[in-house]
Amino acid sequence: MTTKPKRHDIQVVNIVVSTSLEHDIPLEKMAAILSNTEYNPEQFPGLVIRIKDPKTSALIFGSGKVVCTGARSMEKVEESIQKIIETLKKININITIKPKINIQNIVASGSLGMDLNLNSLAMKLENTEYEPEQFPGLVYKLMEAKATFLLFSNGKVVCTGTKSEEEVNEALDKLKENLKKVM
Repeated sequence: MTTKPKRHDIQVVNIVVSTSLEHDIPLEKMAAILSNTEYNPEQFPGLVIRIKDPKTSALIFGSGKVVCTGARSMEKVEESIQKIIETLKKININITIKPKINIQNIVASGSLGMDLNLNSLAMKLENTEYEPEQFPGLVYKLMEAKATFLLFSNGKVVCTGTKSEEEVNEALDKLKENLKKVM
């Protein structure tokens, strides 16, 4: 297997997905039997399940809908969903479908490899928010890429709002292009 060269010094740090197990889930029973769960229906209608390996968390709703977060690859997402399905077998819930996984958001972080003057960028770029007294990063909404960046003066960057690694790379290409125009 050949790995394609990375276009950027950035790694996926969190993938948020949703799916449906297409089966009602008895959350009270799950919470009573399983130790790695939290369920407070007065505060929130979903049950939280924490998975050790891969290190992820999921919200499970009575309807069978699931939101999983914390995975760094789609392979880990699928492992997590599989662990949830195996866990449900312990309370006699057999999921027979292969759940369709929908990516909601990918968070990636890394470095642009250069220092940034955030005051200057806040003036020159559109769709920015920069309040250095409240937070040291500049928020830059890149509308054409449907991505939001946190930019830091040391060149570190966090990208959110994308739904694939390809979109992350495209958004970073566009970010670098826009930065070159104003620096």
